[in-house]
Amino acid sequence: MNQMSGEDVNSDTELANRTQPVLPPIRQVEGREWWLWVFAVAVTLVLTFAILSLTFPGAHPQTDRIYALNLREWVRGLAALVLLFDIYTIYQHFQLQRVRRQLAERDRLFQLISENAADMIAVIDRNGHRIYNSPAYQTILGYSQDELNTTSPLQQIHPEDHALVLGAAEKARLTGRGERLEYRILHKDGSWRVLESTASVIRDAGGETEGLIVVNRDITERKRAEEALAHNAFHDGLTNLANRTLLLDRLGRALAISRRHADFKFALLFIDIDGFKVVNDSLGHDAGDALLIQIALRLMSCLRRSDTVSRPQPGNDDETTFGDSTLARPGGDEFVVLAEELRDPSDAIRVAERIREKLITPFDVDRHEIVVTASIGIAFSSDTSTEAQGVLRDAEIAMYRAKSTGKARCEVFDNAMHAGALKRLQLETDLRKGVERGEFLVYYQPIVSLRDGRIVGFEALSRWQRPEGMVMPNEFIPVANETGIILSINQKMLPEACRQLRAWQALFPSEPPLSLSVNISPKQFAQIDLPSQIGQLLQQGGMDPRCLDLEITETIAMADAERSAAVLAQLKALGVGLDIDDFGTGYSSLSRLQAFRVDTLKIDRAFVSRMDSDPETHGIVRIIVMLAHNLGIKVVAEGVETELQLDMLRDLGCERAQGYLFSKPADQETISKLLTTNRPGMSQVFAQGPQH
Repeated sequence: MNQMSGEDVNSDTELANRTQPVLPPIRQVEGREWWLWVFAVAVTLVLTFAILSLTFPGAHPQTDRIYALNLREWVRGLAALVLLFDIYTIYQHFQLQRVRRQLAERDRLFQLISENAADMIAVIDRNGHRIYNSPAYQTILGYSQDELNTTSPLQQIHPEDHALVLGAAEKARLTGRGERLEYRILHKDGSWRVLESTASVIRDAGGETEGLIVVNRDITERKRAEEALAHNAFHDGLTNLANRTLLLDRLGRALAISRRHADFKFALLFIDIDGFKVVNDSLGHDAGDALLIQIALRLMSCLRRSDTVSRPQPGNDDETTFGDSTLARPGGDEFVVLAEELRDPSDAIRVAERIREKLITPFDVDRHEIVVTASIGIAFSSDTSTEAQGVLRDAEIAMYRAKSTGKARCEVFDNAMHAGALKRLQLETDLRKGVERGEFLVYYQPIVSLRDGRIVGFEALSRWQRPEGMVMPNEFIPVANETGIILSINQKMLPEACRQLRAWQALFPSEPPLSLSVNISPKQFAQIDLPSQIGQLLQQGGMDPRCLDLEITETIAMADAERSAAVLAQLKALGVGLDIDDFGTGYSSLSRLQAFRVDTLKIDRAFVSRMDSDPETHGIVRIIVMLAHNLGIKVVAEGVETELQLDMLRDLGCERAQGYLFSKPADQETISKLLTTNRPGMSQVFAQGPQH
C-alpha cells in the first residue's frame, strides 16, 4: 500500500534498527552542536577578558606584594579553567562527530536495504504525500520516481479499495498500529496488481505521528495460484464445468430456496452419453476427451441464461425460459444440468428433448464422424425434505431407467423407481453375501446329438439357492454382470464344473468324451489375463482342452473386433472350443466369425421357439445353419421344447440341441441318473417327453 498499515515493518529494516544504538535525530544533533560552540566561545571570551583585566598595567597598585601574588594565582587558575573548558568542548565535538557518522551509516544502511529490497518501501508524511519511494516501485509497477512524486498515492489504487486503504491508514495514525492489508494497484501497463501492505508509524520527539513507513509486497502471482486452486477444487479439469462438489453445493442452495419459497421450482437433469465406452476403446482416451469437451460446449449452448462457466448468447426464441442453471460434469461421460426457476415441470422435459436434439448432430473428432445419443433422467424439487445427494441419486436412477428401456430417451423419476433402486441395492448386497456363504450351485443342461440322441455334453449354469428358495438366473445374472460379482461366482463354479465333468467322463466313457460349455461374461472377457486363467483351470483340473467349450455372445465378440480376435486366438491356442451364444440377436457377420476361428454357433431360443409356427423364422434358422456349415462351423439349437421343432432341426442338418424337450437344467445327482439311462442305443429316452 502507499498509504498505511502494519506492526511488522520490513524485517531487514527492523534488523538494522536493532543493531544500531539509540541515536538522537539529526536535527537534534545539529542543534546540540550549535549551542556547544556558542557556549564555548562565550565562556572563552569571558574568561579571557577576565584574565586581561587582571593583568592590565595600572589597574592595581604595584606596592602590594601580597596582592600581586594572589593576582598571579587568579590568572593561573583562570587560564587553567579556560584550557579545561576548551578540552571539554573539543571532546564534545568529537562525540557529536561520532554520532553524526553513526547516523550517516544508519542512513546508508537504510538506503542499501530499501534500494535492494524486493518489496516496495515508501515513506509518507502526515499529509499523505510521498517523501521517499524505493527503486522497487519502478521495477514492479513501472513508475519512475518523478511520476510517483507528482501523483497522489490514491491515483494508482483501485477505486473499490480506496475506502479500505484510507480507513487502514487512519487507524494506523490514531492507534500507532497497522494491520496487514491486501488491495489492488494499477501497473503502468494498465493491468491490476495485488499488493500486501504493512506499515509502521513515524513519531516525533513529542510522540506525535509524523508519517508512515509502508512496505508493499506484490502477491499477484500468489493470488492467481490461490484462485486457480480454488477454481480447480470446484471445477472439472477437462471441461472446466462445475464438478460434483460444486454441483451439490448449488443443488443444496436450490433446495434451501425451495423450502422458503413454495413457488420456486427447479429440476435436475442427469445426462449419460450412450455407448461412450466404445469411442474410448476404439479411438483412444485422447479422442474420448476431445469428444467430451465438444459435448460440454454443445450442452452449454442449450442453456438459456447462464451456467457455472460462461453465459451463452441469448436471443433464441425457441428456447425454454428458465433462470440460472448449473452445468456440471460429475465424472466420466456423465453431465448434469440444474435448471432453476422453472415455470412448469414440462419445461425440464423440453430442455431434455432440446439437449437430445443438439447431440444428434455428428461430432468431428480426429477426422472421425461420431454420432452419439444421450439417456436423460429428470428429478424435480417436489420433495423439499430430500437432501442434495438424494435428488442427484433420484435423477441418476431415472437415467438408468431410460437406458434400460432403450437408451436415447428421457425418464422422469418417480417413487417406484426409488423402490426399484433400493431393491436392486439389496439384491447386490445379498449377492455378495451369497458368494461368501457358498449359496451358488452349478446346474447342468444336457446338449444332445440330433444324429443318435445321445448326451454329448452339458452347459454349466449358475443357480442361487437362498434360504428362502431358488432364485432364477434372470433375476440376478444381469445385476451380477453389471457389478462384477459374476467374476466371484464363476471363480468358484468353473473348477467345480470341471471336476464334475471329469467324474462323469470316468463313469460314462464315450468317444468323443463328454464336453462342458461355460459362459464367459462381458466382465470376464474384458480381463487381460483371461487366457492364462483358462490355462490354469485346465492344468489344475487335469482336463483335456478339447472337452471345454467357451461361450461368448456375439455382442461381446463384435464390440471390439480387433481385441476379440486377439483374445480368441490366444484361447484357441489352448485347444479349447469357441462357441458364439445367442446367435442372431446381435450384429455379427459370418465372415468375421470365420476369422475368429469359431467352432460352434448356438442359435438363440427366440428363433427356435417360433420356427414351428412362423415360416419366416424357420427360413432364418435354415439360412443360419446352411451358411454355418459352408464355413465349417457346427450348430447347436437352444430352447428346443417340441417334437416338431426337433424334427425341423434334424431336417435342416443341425448337429446338436438343448432345451426342455430333453431336460431342464438340473443338479449333478439328477444329471447322473439321466446319464445312466442315456446309454448308446437308448436315444428313445428323449422321445418320451421333457425330463425334469
